[in-house]
Amino acid sequence: MKEQKISALQLFYVIVGFEFGTAIILGLGAGAKQDSWIVIIFSMLSSLILMGVFTKLSLYYPDDTLVTMLPKIIGKYLSFPLIILYILHFIYSAARACRDLGALLNTTILVETPMVVIIGFFIVLVIYCLRGGVETLGRMGETVFPIYIMSLVVVWVLLFSVENFTIKNLTPVLGNGLKPVLKEVYPSVVNFPFGETIIIMMFFPFLNNKSNIRKVGNSIILVSGLILTLNAIIILCVLGPEIYGRDWFPFLSATRMVTIADFLERFDALIILMMVSGVFFKVGGWTFGAAVGISQLIKLKQYKSVLLALGTIITPLSLLIANNFPEHLEIGLDYFVPYFHVPLQIIVPIILLCIAFIRKKFNLYISSK
Repeated sequence: MKEQKISALQLFYVIVGFEFGTAIILGLGAGAKQDSWIVIIFSMLSSLILMGVFTKLSLYYPDDTLVTMLPKIIGKYLSFPLIILYILHFIYSAARACRDLGALLNTTILVETPMVVIIGFFIVLVIYCLRGGVETLGRMGETVFPIYIMSLVVVWVLLFSVENFTIKNLTPVLGNGLKPVLKEVYPSVVNFPFGETIIIMMFFPFLNNKSNIRKVGNSIILVSGLILTLNAIIILCVLGPEIYGRDWFPFLSATRMVTIADFLERFDALIILMMVSGVFFKVGGWTFGAAVGISQLIKLKQYKSVLLALGTIITPLSLLIANNFPEHLEIGLDYFVPYFHVPLQIIVPIILLCIAFIRKKFNLYISSK
């Protein structure tokens, strides 16, 4: 499973694309209204600490994924239920990302197409790529990411031309104080999308140069955080805080307002293509993590045989997790983030690092005797 390797740059492309996923089009930190962009900055800075935890654990156990390092840290029996929880977290998160994409396409360009068909074909594409191995996913990142960023910059430039664009929508800065900002930072935005970078621990053993682990991790948080912040600022300037907080897909709504000489319109198709490519890396990352985790748990020599089974699970699960999109968002924000993201992406990794640190110090002390 560790024969294939990816470069630090490929891993950077894949995980930043993973970070953008659905986050680029949703209204992050909307509860803070005009200060939503400050929420993203605070979450980004807090997440640098989290990434420090992930990278330190991986430096302690450079040849292990999260699944294989757990038994070494807390023992075989204690780690088993935790491994199951992480695998279920990866599978469920992949299903949620698929549902986000299905809802977007089903309400925009594929209105008459059943959601099961949209998600089913999308999963087939993801599984096909992942069966090529982690190197194929890395090469996809190299190809898609530069086009993604160029498309994003084009959309930003077009949004500056919208008649409603005004920086006044960002004022008053901290007009309601720090409390609404901090309430959005934790547990919401610090976990989605930044805390989800815990998936990178399933990729680190495939990195061809382990000395780049910390540099790659910090770069991912900073670049994705700054781009998401700039994106939020531009959307707020176009829509204003009220629409930003009320709309399901504010980036899409803002782009629909672009018109050049009353002739060139419908640039929202570009946003939909960006969403599809972002969710590809999101679902691909979660599915890869789940496949590798399952294969390592049951001692399979390779993970490709697990992928087909995961595809048949993720597709129906994405349809069953909620009756409609508002309920889907409510479950994510009110239940999944506080009760699954917080313990699995923040509390458990910090505890694991403390135990790993003590183990390393103890082993050094014993060896010195």
